[in-house]
Amino acid sequence: MSRFDNLLELAKNTKSKKIAVAAAQDEDVLKAVKAAAEEKICIPILIGDKEKIIELSQGINFDLEGIQIIETKDEIEAARKAVSMVSSGQADIVMKGLIDTSLILKAVLDKEIGLRTGNILNHAAVFETDKYHKLFILTDAAMNIAPNALEKKQIIENTLPLCRSLNIENPKVAVICAKEKVTDKMQATLDAQILVDMYEAGQIKGCIIEGPFGLDNAISKEAAATKGVKGEVAGDADVLLMPNIEAGNVMYKTLTYLADSKNAGIILGARAPIVLTSRADSDEAKLYSILLGVICS
Repeated sequence: MSRFDNLLELAKNTKSKKIAVAAAQDEDVLKAVKAAAEEKICIPILIGDKEKIIELSQGINFDLEGIQIIETKDEIEAARKAVSMVSSGQADIVMKGLIDTSLILKAVLDKEIGLRTGNILNHAAVFETDKYHKLFILTDAAMNIAPNALEKKQIIENTLPLCRSLNIENPKVAVICAKEKVTDKMQATLDAQILVDMYEAGQIKGCIIEGPFGLDNAISKEAAATKGVKGEVAGDADVLLMPNIEAGNVMYKTLTYLADSKNAGIILGARAPIVLTSRADSDEAKLYSILLGVICS
């Protein structure tokens, strides 16, 4: 896929999913939910301040007839209710509304009502930009601070079902570092070599893993050729595995604010998709994230 329009068509051909929105009293969230509901992509369950939800919905001409609204003004309760509805099978997807990310994740990891699988969780962002010839996945920009090689292995494995949902059957994973040479002065390059060794030994399957890559060599065939960087992934990466949260977060925000790009965000590694966007993200980004959650579910 090269554009989010392709994602919309794919979501339209998928059975509608119930999405439990925690603290839904946010205009951009409601705009995104409205757009997805009108396309019959999702069936929303709105949890939060009912009076505020109704007021905001009226302002954007969102007809709430037939839509379930669960009243609570407590953010913790809203998060727990959304997660418990998914864990009990009453809904398919959790979505973060006007609420701190930590409250959603605490509910997701709750031993009683949560969606734990034993794997680590990671954030994956799908980006569309005119500067690249296809959609690509950036991970991790929001969850894991300084993952080691084994944790990066889990992040890759968590991301593979998302790739297949996007019709990427054999995703090309670029392990991003500051340089292309392995050096004991840069732990990220050592991690890259470990991951490549695991892949070549058959310990990570269903993808192609190469690295270390500078970012330029992962996304530009010209840059890779100039530097003599060879391989199937060079200049054609589907997944950019970032070395740490600082690099991932800075790249995410650079693409969002300084590039003509579109993005969608989701948490992987739980028993169900968790649609998680920044409170500063546009309603368009939130809509695309809903589409991603529906496809992944």
